[in-house]
Amino acid sequence: MSGADRRDEIRAHLESTRAQLEATNAKIEARAGRNLFFAIASGLIFGAVFLASLFLIKQVFVLLVAIIVSIALVELASAFRVAGRRVPRIGVVLGGLVVVAGAYFWHAEGMLIGLFAGSAIITVWRLVEGLMPRWEMPPRTLVRDVFSGLFSLVYVAFLASFTVLLVAKENGEWWVLSLVAIVVSVDVGAYAAGVTLGKHKMTPRISPNKTWEGFAGAAVASAAVGVVVSIFALDQPWWVGIVLGVVVLLTATGGDLTESLIKRNLGVKDMSSWIPGHGGFLDRLDSILPSAVGVYGVALILGVVS
Repeated sequence: MSGADRRDEIRAHLESTRAQLEATNAKIEARAGRNLFFAIASGLIFGAVFLASLFLIKQVFVLLVAIIVSIALVELASAFRVAGRRVPRIGVVLGGLVVVAGAYFWHAEGMLIGLFAGSAIITVWRLVEGLMPRWEMPPRTLVRDVFSGLFSLVYVAFLASFTVLLVAKENGEWWVLSLVAIVVSVDVGAYAAGVTLGKHKMTPRISPNKTWEGFAGAAVASAAVGVVVSIFALDQPWWVGIVLGVVVLLTATGGDLTESLIKRNLGVKDMSSWIPGHGGFLDRLDSILPSAVGVYGVALILGVVS
């Protein structure tokens, strides 16, 4: 065989392998609803940034939370506008930053005060917009717009601020790490079991890709990871890990379904396309946001936080 023939054979083999990989990835993407390669790559990058901010300087983590909250609020406000609801993007971001800042500087009390202050900012901002000629909209939309903005503030900024409350405590970074680790285990467990074994649809009208087999896989993964982080990261009994696993399984699954319902009602597929393979930032926060409240509640019952 000549050198040219050998090169042609190698090239043909590589093309065949690439075609097989693309076909396999297309099947997985069709079944799971995301590009596996981009999802893993972007997940690793954001995971590295998250770990660096969490364990090097806590203030950097809080700044990261503020940035992500701001982006997620812009995504949600933009999605509301697709549905004809004018949520002021600048106003809702300012309100969200007030909530996060309140949680960082004055803890739980400051977070609540920040929520009221942020709600006032959104309301006043929307009222001022309504008085400006170029932004004038029918009066009947005003109340709907304000309440959509308040929902955005609570759903994104308020829930995300529970991670700030956690990280502020002694060894709080380990609680935040455990929160994210269990949430990721729920996502991975559901993904793996759903792709390989999924047959029975869980909520076909809300999230067609979710299956009961995937939920079972998520339950096993969350319990296992919960026990591991409870013993080795949180210095807690093994049963605390089971409790954390069950709590996060329910909150993460509920959060995922809630965001799917929001997107379906607003008529959008993804909140944005800023994260390859994942959609928008809010598409990745949907499970973490309610789970932060659940983990904080467990920590509160155990006396870890006050």
